Amino acid sequence: MPLLHQPGERWFYNSGSDILGVLITRATGMSLGEFLQERIFDPLGMKDTGFSVPADKLDRLPTSYWTNPETGSLQVIDGVADSRWANPPVLESGAGGLVSTADDLLAFGEMMRNNGPYGNERILSRPSVELMTTDQITAEQKAASPFFPESWENRGWGFGVAIVTRRDDLATPGRDGWFGGYGTSWEVDPKEELIGILLTQSVDILFTGGLQDFWTLAYAAIND
Repeated sequence: MPLLHQPGERWFYNSGSDILGVLITRATGMSLGEFLQERIFDPLGMKDTGFSVPADKLDRLPTSYWTNPETGSLQVIDGVADSRWANPPVLESGAGGLVSTADDLLAFGEMMRNNGPYGNERILSRPSVELMTTDQITAEQKAASPFFPESWENRGWGFGVAIVTRRDDLATPGRDGWFGGYGTSWEVDPKEELIGILLTQSVDILFTGGLQDFWTLAYAAIND
């Protein structure tokens, strides 16, 4: 397929990660889920993370909601029995689609906060984690690549995570992570040795200031 732009001119959310997922399957001969299970999930003990939820665990999957902007009523956007995660997806996307738990996300966060090791296992090298959590987007690319309003003012983008680049609130520069479209957030602040995980059942939390409130309370609870 032809390129939309010359390499380095612009940045597109998701696209590179989806392409990387396809390349991983072709290079390894494994599905993306199998690869992640072998390289990441099993070594970290992430026993409840995957692209779908087994039938015997569906009772642990919550219903997700959103407020319909036209009617103002609360509506289901993802049930349980008919959940998008009740069956394996046609495409295991490298850009998103994993379902997980607080315990599993904490294990991944501890690995990232420690710059790669977890227990007796080294999952990633220190330089790999440092590269992942360094802003890779140039000022010219940010100017040509609109994202969320004013997002580039104090954030950059590494490999799969956003990075705080300027202290506009309690967050220290260097905090990295991202949020999920169904009302979740996962971020690591290595300077404060803080891992924050917020798992809600509402998309609304992303647009009502709830994430900012969560992180304000998290930082306020830190004891020197």
